[in-house]
Amino acid sequence: MNAAQPIANLMSGDDFRESLRRYKPRVFLDGQAVSSVADEPGFGPGINAIALTYDYALKPRYAPIMTAVQHTSGKLVNRLTHINTSSGDLLNKLEAVRLVCQETGCAQRYLTHDALNAIGQVSARLDDAKGGTEHSARFRDYLHRVQDQDLTLGIAMTDAKGDRSKRPHEQANVDSYVHIVERNVRHNGRLGIVISGTKAIVTGAPYMHELLVMPCRNMGCEDADFAVCCAVPVDAEGITIIARPAGRPGEKVEHGAPLFSRKYGQSTGVVMFDKVFVPWESVFYAGDWEHSGHLTYSYATHHRHTCIGARAGFGDLLIGAGALMCEANGFDPGKESHLREQMVELITITESFFACGVAASVYGKADEHSQTFMPDPVFSNIGKLLLATKIYDMHRIAHYVSGGLIVTLPGPDEDHNPETGAKLSEVLRANPDVPYAQRIETARFIEDLTAGYQGGWYSVISMHGGGSPAAMKQEIYRNYPIGSKVELVERILERGVAHDPDRAITKNRQPGKCCDTGCSTPGQPVMVDLPTVEASLPSRRAKE
Repeated sequence: MNAAQPIANLMSGDDFRESLRRYKPRVFLDGQAVSSVADEPGFGPGINAIALTYDYALKPRYAPIMTAVQHTSGKLVNRLTHINTSSGDLLNKLEAVRLVCQETGCAQRYLTHDALNAIGQVSARLDDAKGGTEHSARFRDYLHRVQDQDLTLGIAMTDAKGDRSKRPHEQANVDSYVHIVERNVRHNGRLGIVISGTKAIVTGAPYMHELLVMPCRNMGCEDADFAVCCAVPVDAEGITIIARPAGRPGEKVEHGAPLFSRKYGQSTGVVMFDKVFVPWESVFYAGDWEHSGHLTYSYATHHRHTCIGARAGFGDLLIGAGALMCEANGFDPGKESHLREQMVELITITESFFACGVAASVYGKADEHSQTFMPDPVFSNIGKLLLATKIYDMHRIAHYVSGGLIVTLPGPDEDHNPETGAKLSEVLRANPDVPYAQRIETARFIEDLTAGYQGGWYSVISMHGGGSPAAMKQEIYRNYPIGSKVELVERILERGVAHDPDRAITKNRQPGKCCDTGCSTPGQPVMVDLPTVEASLPSRRAKE
């Protein structure tokens, strides 16, 4: 880091916890009102996960990956609030997300990054369409404030939707979707809009600083009131959050080591907006229905790319725990072919979808309206589709290499029962070099990640987070250059058929993956501006 490098206000994890006490959101958890989100045990594991993204940015070892220089301000900022401007940025973001998620399982804050990049793109697109600079300037001011204050943003994107067969304006209950109620309303001396409606799935909603309201689908002209994108403080008047606990906080464990999900987890919330005022300076678009699909597509592509890094971090946990369990059971996977095959399959699954993320980074390119680099949509969606469908295989392999002990094991209280503890430690020990306590601790860790409450939760968010597998398949087919492959075969068959732009099967085509024009000048790098970082990226090294 350059000694003269201007730095945004990078908070620590404790600073983040303290910052939450300055907000007073209206939150309900398990039917009870929450007076202080930061001090609510039910949210502790989720707050811990986000706090780690702050602490890692301050560690000299991880700073090259966890921070970046924002080109519009020249300031060093947290990677998870940064706008990507190169393939190197995309790669480093992928590594940063893997790093924090191999510690927490799901660090959540990366959604802030994905939404900021997408909103920056649609802001530039709006200016190009309208012939001005207002939207980009407004977004840039907001971005710099988020970075200077080191905020974490909740993404209020998925609406309640109501009857899925009907469009937003056709719903019997208009509040099934967030919509604009009034425009140019004056409130406390400022002009703005008023919004109402319901967002059904907001990750980490209770312990965010602000919420980014975004449309969840492409809108038609009749849906103009539902085409709204804006930022609101989490405690804005008229917002109510109904949340679920993060992880498994507060469960009784006597003497035994805490389960993973007691330390790290994720809350989600239903967020209801009841005539919430939003000043114009926090509105990125209102009624511009033509651009809602672009925002949804851009966010989905960024987010699916990021999810690849997140679930690779989770895969790292399963690989390490699986190897430890084999050892504790008295097996060396290198010598036991059936265990080796399973471990290799787990490694292959994890690194296959991560490799798609790397490819999406390398083949990423600048958005046509802004400097923001977009990951390649085909590789991003293939990687996300792989992890969404292979998460169940990852769990299965962890169960195979661990044995049935992970779910038949007596509870940790029994380890210290004078009537049974000593005998259990004798009969449930396998490898003489691995103490009973270590074997049992690893078994309970795998149970927590794959066979308990947290395991089911990981399966569902892997399947549906960032969109359904059907949506990913649609994007893969829509973006893949099948037309180029068709014309390749037709040339080999010497059909002599010229390209017909109106022919359905050859409409989707591109010259090549190496660059926009089809081939690079010999000797020129494919990637640009890859920042210099340590020789081995953090997720590849042993942790401190």
